[in-house]
Amino acid sequence: MASHQTHGIQQLLTAEKRAADKVSEARKRKAKRIKQARDEAAAEIELYRKERERLFREYEARYMGSREDVAAKIDKDTEEHIKQLEQNVINNKDNLILDLIELVYDVHVEVNPNYFIMRKFHKI
Repeated sequence: MASHQTHGIQQLLTAEKRAADKVSEARKRKAKRIKQARDEAAAEIELYRKERERLFREYEARYMGSREDVAAKIDKDTEEHIKQLEQNVINNKDNLILDLIELVYDVHVEVNPNYFIMRKFHKI
């Protein structure tokens, strides 16, 4: 009977070892599937990102023009604005000089009100 019990224990230990091996293999397969899923998701995300960038570049080219076009338009607008300002200077220069000369020569002399107060109290 002792050998029968020993044999039963051996079978249990063997079964336990096989079960542990199966659990270990299952964990390895699960880790492999998770890694594969992560890799596939990363590849899918990269494809999506590239597609969205392509669509954005198409949209930008269609509605806003290229970056060079935008820069050229800004430069052109700036030049036009500078020319307009220079023309305004030319048109208004003489009038401005006359107005400044008039302000310099047209001096209104007034006595400070504090003078009368100080004079009243004989401080001056």
